[in-house]
Amino acid sequence: MRLALGFGVALAATAAGAQAPAEPRYALAVASFAPVDSDVFVADADGSHAAPFLPSPALDYSASFSRDGRWIVFTSTRGGDADVYRARVDGSQLEQLTRDPAFDDQGALSPDGKALAFVSSRGGTADVWTLDLASGALRNLTNAPGGDFRPAWSPDGRWIAFSSDRDSLNPKFTFATVHSTELYVMRADGSEQRRLTRRNAYAGSPVWLPDGRELVYYQAAVDEVQKIRSPLRLRATTQLATIDVATGAGVELTSGPGEKWSPHALAGDRVAFVSGGPDGGVEFLRPARAGARGEFRSPSWSPDGARMVFNRDVESEQWPPVRAWPSGDARFRLVRAGVFTTASPTGALVMSDQKAASLHNSVLLVDAAGAARRTVFGDPDRNALAPAFSPRGDRIAFGVGRFFQNVQGVAPADIAVLTVDGADVQVLTDGAANYGFPDWSPDGKQVVYRLASAERNGLFIVDVATRAVRTLVDGKAHVNFPKWSPKGDRIAFTADIDGDYELYTLKPDGTDLKRVTRAPGNDAHNAWSPDGEWIAFTSARGGFKDESALYPYNPQPYGDIYVVRPDGSDVTMLTNDQFEDGTPSFIPPPR
Repeated sequence: MRLALGFGVALAATAAGAQAPAEPRYALAVASFAPVDSDVFVADADGSHAAPFLPSPALDYSASFSRDGRWIVFTSTRGGDADVYRARVDGSQLEQLTRDPAFDDQGALSPDGKALAFVSSRGGTADVWTLDLASGALRNLTNAPGGDFRPAWSPDGRWIAFSSDRDSLNPKFTFATVHSTELYVMRADGSEQRRLTRRNAYAGSPVWLPDGRELVYYQAAVDEVQKIRSPLRLRATTQLATIDVATGAGVELTSGPGEKWSPHALAGDRVAFVSGGPDGGVEFLRPARAGARGEFRSPSWSPDGARMVFNRDVESEQWPPVRAWPSGDARFRLVRAGVFTTASPTGALVMSDQKAASLHNSVLLVDAAGAARRTVFGDPDRNALAPAFSPRGDRIAFGVGRFFQNVQGVAPADIAVLTVDGADVQVLTDGAANYGFPDWSPDGKQVVYRLASAERNGLFIVDVATRAVRTLVDGKAHVNFPKWSPKGDRIAFTADIDGDYELYTLKPDGTDLKRVTRAPGNDAHNAWSPDGEWIAFTSARGGFKDESALYPYNPQPYGDIYVVRPDGSDVTMLTNDQFEDGTPSFIPPPR
């Protein structure tokens, strides 16, 4: 069951085999693009008369029917992390099928009901696994570089189709990584794996047609999927198509603008799917007709075509949330809060108030319980981003202007500080460039920040009293997210010096550069523990865990929270899900 609001609740989710201490040693505030709450619903085939299926405060999603129509398989975080469950259609006989601290999702029962195919990150990246329900035997079928997603059994149970980004071009849109997915098929034991599509774009969510010879799936261009992943939720165009598994011959089933997702084959050559957008909902082909309107994510239809299951967000909590969040290591207690949250010595939290840093944010002050909330700074024309408490908790530094220049256009942004009551705002920089992401020195006298432009990138330190500025790093490599060690001896930051974003530290005088992380995938959003013994950060090293096209409003639907020693040792994973988890910040021990 999802843990309740507040900081005082110890998390139950721990690393496998680890013995949980009586009290966590550290606490971190983290942001996540996950829903605050989502439930599975059962409805008529056209989406009408939807009713919650086993609702809980946890995240429930990725539901599907068994071939005999007697079971509903779904993913839930009600046990802490994501695992696959099943229950009878009437909600009875709830059973947890997978039990692992890793991410387990996208479960599908074999036609004979004896095996479960599902996606798991327990091997390091997302692979397709099978579970024998009688013996409990597990088998990794794909075990390949990259991610494998959305397994679908053939009607005779001899084959499994899936999508994968193993051959993705992985283009980068500035800082964010974009994958593409293709369709593959393999024997039910993982042998004879074969690529079916070669679009160098998106081909996803394959489902077998009743004849067992063809698959129906969605396809989309990379730039179209980028539109729906934007927090601005721009409209996109996707299509549905079929492909002959033996010959590779394909036919497009749809045309024209609009989003078409998650196709499902029904009897009589009919196809059901969902459309996106404000007027989206359940749709049918052969013949074409529309069903209920609304949000229908990861839909699945019963074998007789009479009912459907799906998930949708049911958020009732105000944004940003302040609630306990599952952690993979009991030494580190996690609190889900807003984007770029930092804590004062007394436990107050300051954060950006919107769901994404690229939106128009104000600076929000929240008490430790998440109850009392007050906007201490807002500007009608400028984004106020990444607020940071001073060591004494009496002032807040933040960036103000326009950020994400490659998306929103080049513009100046400044570093400003204000008193905690919001009464005294002072701008520390000259307005001549794009400055952002400030952090305080331990004595509260200086602020380190970054400059980003097409010609120049760097880290700088400004004296708060005199406004004197000195250069820490200056060059062509992109550098960002500087954080001052509480010991005062080093500053951590992220940089793409070798082409991949990694963590580095150096002394405050700009000397003694040291590299901390060495893994494929961006490492960023770093933060020091209060004792200076750990650096928390976000990493994309685990890759994508699902087709990113299925996650609207998620600019980067990948990335988990890790901690590492400043010398690069003891890398430990704290979160493991399909959403972007980011901007970690340690919460000081209570005074």
